[in-house]
Amino acid sequence: MLSRAFAVACSVSIAALFSASQSVALELPLPPEGEDVVGQIQVIKAKYEDTFAALGETHDLGYLELVAANPGVDPWLPGDGTDIILPTRYILPPGPREGVVINLAEYRLYYYPEGENVVHTFPLGIGREGWGSPVGNTRISAMTSNPAWYPPQSIRDEHAADGDPLPKVVPPGPDNPLGPYKMSLALPGYLIHGSNKKFGIGMRVSHGCFRMLNHNVLELAGLVKVGTSVRIIDEPYKFGVSQGKVYLEAHTPLQDEEKKMTLMDKHAVVINTLLKRDEPAGSLQLDWEMVREIIAGEDGLPIQIAEQGQALATHEEPVF
Repeated sequence: MLSRAFAVACSVSIAALFSASQSVALELPLPPEGEDVVGQIQVIKAKYEDTFAALGETHDLGYLELVAANPGVDPWLPGDGTDIILPTRYILPPGPREGVVINLAEYRLYYYPEGENVVHTFPLGIGREGWGSPVGNTRISAMTSNPAWYPPQSIRDEHAADGDPLPKVVPPGPDNPLGPYKMSLALPGYLIHGSNKKFGIGMRVSHGCFRMLNHNVLELAGLVKVGTSVRIIDEPYKFGVSQGKVYLEAHTPLQDEEKKMTLMDKHAVVINTLLKRDEPAGSLQLDWEMVREIIAGEDGLPIQIAEQGQALATHEEPVF
């Protein structure tokens, strides 16, 4: 049975829901001023040979976002004819819509080309536990096609300890973990780059750098330039407005094993995120039952939680 949150998410566009587009990069028109939601949810029928990793490569989606949007579906053998939700509707990240914006919590990069009313968005692999990706403002400082890889001593030591010694230089080619292109950031040691592995996009897999599908990194390289701003945030809960309706999109917060958040911790983060919005929280009559369900589900789908100027439900207090 469909969850209440999924049923609401699917109601955004019945036509779009059952007509997935062909394999194209996610270039989406920006919404009108004051609105925040782009794209449409889609559903496809799985083929016998499909896996979430392969579907992600085809549809520019990360592995974990497909897993989150399709609870109960085997990511390695979904089954011929199984409905697969493609979570291609997004609340844009908070803050200025300019340059590159990376939201670690959703394993996703957004790029706003100057003077154009569109946004490009791509899935990312980010830093794994112990090698977390940074948060902050930086810029693209260099761009290199077919890069060689000079593994830092810390990574060489790690591989040597595992019995897999690395050379001092890995030349360009199919065995190079940087793929066909790298963009250096002004944060020393951090890159946006391709990969010689198809699995791992949309997961915590790197030593802190941002890993992209090769066709995605080549597309991004054709859009940006040296000096393009890069803003890196970690926002697991995004609020947004579309056509007078207020939406919440929840992702699993990035946590190390010793710092696992309780459900109450997550509720507090959601409330604090809502309070940071320009619109006073008291002016919205939120459906707190739906908010609780979204926080518990963490499926990455924008779900309606209020209608501006009109209550959705009688649940007026955030009793968790």
